[in-house]
Amino acid sequence: MNMFNTSNNNGFTLIEVLVAMVILSVGLLGTAALITGIISSNKLSNRISTATTCAQDKMEEIRRLGYSGMPTSDTTTTEPYNSITNYSLYKRVTFTDVVNPAVGMKTVTVTVSWDSDNSSIELKTILAQ
Repeated sequence: MNMFNTSNNNGFTLIEVLVAMVILSVGLLGTAALITGIISSNKLSNRISTATTCAQDKMEEIRRLGYSGMPTSDTTTTEPYNSITNYSLYKRVTFTDVVNPAVGMKTVTVTVSWDSDNSSIELKTILAQ
């Protein structure tokens, strides 16, 4: 008979398992927070890109009309939510300023809003005679 304790110590203790679980949980929670941030950033980027495309569509129409096709006085035109084909989540406001920057020029500003006007982008162009 052996006087020394020869028990089998293979395996993990409860403390080691708990520490490993805490480390794994912290890592997974950090990853979940990162993924949530990435998803919301992608959604915002998509909205900005779509709003910019909507504004560019209007700018192309304005450029096609040219200086003479635009109003002769300061004018604001609003296309409310659900009224723009292919852009139902967006509102588009077009403002024509006939005084600035100089005589014979018109500044046209197209503003596209979304999320109940909490977010928007703006494009400007100057038309000359």
